[in-house]
Amino acid sequence: MVNEELVWTGSPSQVINAPVFIVCALLCWLVIPVFVALWKWLVIRSIRYELTTERLKLRQGVLNRTLDELELYRVRDYKLEQPFFLRIFSLGNIVIRTTDTTHPYIVLRAVRDGENVLELVRRHVEECRARKNVRALDLQ
Repeated sequence: MVNEELVWTGSPSQVINAPVFIVCALLCWLVIPVFVALWKWLVIRSIRYELTTERLKLRQGVLNRTLDELELYRVRDYKLEQPFFLRIFSLGNIVIRTTDTTHPYIVLRAVRDGENVLELVRRHVEECRARKNVRALDLQ
């Protein structure tokens, strides 16, 4: 049995809330937008991504917490998307396609240093498949 080790941990950047923060700053005299901005900040702040040698874990929720886990051998494909707004801040979205029926797509939003994180995911997916002797089968 292989001991599971933490490889990478991260969270989305608050940059994805920039449009909400700008609107709330312009309307701050109404007081309610201040609470909207605070809530949006808390939602992003409470999201955590963890990559281990066996699984990808997604923790999220401000009041009610959820933990989603994806076994790495279930990863089918991965890609890095860098929209212009995120590229300005050296951020990217990592989209992972899986064979998991509950989560066929997982998106790690606004992750810093996306290319290196994508490479870490790729390497550990391949290592996990080799350890468990799992082969991907494409039927078309």
